[in-house]
Amino acid sequence: MNVEQIMQLLNQKTNKNIDPHSLITGVTDDSRSVEEGYVFVAVRGYQVDGHDFIEEAIEKGASVVVTEEKMEHDGAVCLQTENCRKALGQIATAFYGNPSDDKIVIGVTGTNGKTTTSHMIKHLCEKNGYSCGMFGTIDYMVNDKVVPGIQTTPSAPLLQKLLFESKDDVVVMEVSSHGLAQYRLEGVKFDYAVFTNLYKDHLDYHDSMESYFEAKSKLFHMLKPGGKSVINTDDPWGEKLAQLLEGKGSSVCKVGHHLENEIILKDIDTDDFAACIHYGEEDRKVTSPLKGTHNVYNTLEAFAVGLQLGFSFSDMEKAMTSLPGIRGRFELFEFENGPTVVIDYAHTADSIEHVLDTARQQGAASLTHVFGFRGDRDVSKRGEMIGASAIRADDYILTLDDLNTATFDEMVSTLEDLQKEYGDSSGRIIPDRTLAIEEAIVNSGAGDWVVITGKGHESYQQHYHYPVNSDKEMVEDMKRKLKSVKKDIMA
Repeated sequence: MNVEQIMQLLNQKTNKNIDPHSLITGVTDDSRSVEEGYVFVAVRGYQVDGHDFIEEAIEKGASVVVTEEKMEHDGAVCLQTENCRKALGQIATAFYGNPSDDKIVIGVTGTNGKTTTSHMIKHLCEKNGYSCGMFGTIDYMVNDKVVPGIQTTPSAPLLQKLLFESKDDVVVMEVSSHGLAQYRLEGVKFDYAVFTNLYKDHLDYHDSMESYFEAKSKLFHMLKPGGKSVINTDDPWGEKLAQLLEGKGSSVCKVGHHLENEIILKDIDTDDFAACIHYGEEDRKVTSPLKGTHNVYNTLEAFAVGLQLGFSFSDMEKAMTSLPGIRGRFELFEFENGPTVVIDYAHTADSIEHVLDTARQQGAASLTHVFGFRGDRDVSKRGEMIGASAIRADDYILTLDDLNTATFDEMVSTLEDLQKEYGDSSGRIIPDRTLAIEEAIVNSGAGDWVVITGKGHESYQQHYHYPVNSDKEMVEDMKRKLKSVKKDIMA
């Protein structure tokens, strides 16, 4: 029995005369979730090998086991394949009946801007009468309900299950390079694919920018017939991608300064972050609902998708005025007679530059930047991140981010080494993240800005001096404390 034969059996579940549970009852690569009649796919992970759990899966009721090794077992049909990750996506797609076929599916990929652009597209769709689901870094939304998620791109079985359960007209997905490289999107067919940009990130996983680019590029070969790509060609990797796709006859909507683009960006007004563009036969003005030149590009790409869906400029412009804030994306907090505080997910040198430049453009009298690095993650970008901060901020504080498997002492030593090699006299180290935030806010006054990057919407993984669970909780706690102190003084 081969993969094709298994998939033919699974496809039979769509026949109303056949009880789907008489064949296969589920698909998983996690032996802990196996139930009677499941297909268990023995995926080789980066810390755990699914082949070590085959016996457990069969004991729990797996009727089919897919492996990369030749084996036989009296308790289950054993199927050998060259790539279990790919097979997992194919089998999950067949089991759930190719659920991406009957809805509009939009994928957004790139280093920065995926979350913001996805939220903008979702908002535009809903304001134009579509129900819209979303899978992304902050939330999974299905049928207007939040579904817990732990990865930007869900695992293949979960993704196909959510698509199957979704009654939404449109589904917007943030598509990560890891998700593409690991075949989590195998079997998903997209109507539109969006490329925001590509900067140095995840090189601990992809080894090189070329490898990173190749992973991102996979999305644009997963389009349905008649599907279209939307690409920011002001990004050099985006320009390269557009040329490659057009060379193969693919349909591309290009956004940027080049005169041959479908949406030509003529100028950006950094006072109100409005883009002067040329589209069709007309010049237009498109204002980003979020601060920052980078968000102007996100807005234009969201508009480009809307235009492909038949939305009018006027309807989209009106819709954008009601876009709610996005958690952890240039999230603003104003302190009474004190600083303006920004929380942002920025965790690359380029995204830090964008956020700090935006704070300057908004009139920051003095700018303090608080940030750190994740343990066991891409070390190649750390020096550039410190350099970006040292150039743009008046002061910066290096602190802890997620430790992952690194120890506290290891990360403090790393911060000391990085500050010594890449930092300058405007920087200092305060390992406790809550104390670092407190220090930055207390020492900033009216007209000053404090920018806190790296965690964004995420909760803390470790405990700090103050019993809060996120940057937002810490900032809001500081607002309450400082307001209380001022009341006491006035009393």
